[in-house]
Amino acid sequence: MTAVRTRSGPALVLASVVSLQFGGAVAARLFPAAGVHGVVALRLTIAALILLAVCRPRVRGYDSGDWLSIGAFGVALAGLNTLFYHAIDRIPMGTAVTLEVLGPLTLSVITARSRQGWLWAGLALAGVALLGRSGLGRLDVAGVVFALGAAVMWAAYIVLSARVGHRFHKADGLALAVAATAVIMLPSGIAEAGTTLLDPRVVAIGAVVAVLASVLPYTCEMLALRRMPTTTFAVLMSLGPAVAALAGFLLLGQDLAVLECLAIALVVAAGMGAVRGASPARTRSRTAARRTPVPAAQDA
Repeated sequence: MTAVRTRSGPALVLASVVSLQFGGAVAARLFPAAGVHGVVALRLTIAALILLAVCRPRVRGYDSGDWLSIGAFGVALAGLNTLFYHAIDRIPMGTAVTLEVLGPLTLSVITARSRQGWLWAGLALAGVALLGRSGLGRLDVAGVVFALGAAVMWAAYIVLSARVGHRFHKADGLALAVAATAVIMLPSGIAEAGTTLLDPRVVAIGAVVAVLASVLPYTCEMLALRRMPTTTFAVLMSLGPAVAALAGFLLLGQDLAVLECLAIALVVAAGMGAVRGASPARTRSRTAARRTPVPAAQDA
């Protein structure tokens, strides 16, 4: 049972990455109609309604520390989504995710407990740097700043997601956190988009974005963090630039250069190395060593 749970962790992370990046590309198509804040608010509101209906989380029996974790997680989600969407509204999606993934990569280096972990994190970082090398100087400065801000919030999201997953049963914490995030974002979303948020076409596309970019990836990531150490999780999330570049190419018409393909190969190699280097025994020991461990018996 433990071995199955360990092997399922990487698959959950990969599913999250693909769903999240293609969802982001679809969301970018809504920016002209509803604006960044409007799209974020619509996406998170629909996602919250779905998660609350499916999970039906209980709201009693939690202490102040539990609710503070939910609040902090909600703030991290709001910041991550808003900053990232502002970034892809200004710079190419592959480059935005390249900068954003510096957050998880930095976290992986800080929390690495072996030389091998540093090796794979370093290789992934080299790929990310190479991917972003083609033209950073000509990019919109605000877009770069937004992407780097999203990197900070992504690192915070990883840490807080693990904490919420430990404190709440199944995906209850996720549902409550996304609901809190929707409440945070609704005022600015309504102020920017107004009645556009009620347009049937906008709502339909927003629902697709909510499932692809919120419900599926957040659920997969929280479940994955119960099955693998934060270090391995963070390195695997570095596959994001590769998938984002592909999504940008297929859905937004953003071309892939040879240099970018080489960078993608480096990042993929780092991800594969991280998975192969994390044996079940080492994964269990690392998970147990975290400050806020997730009990292995708490199945999803």
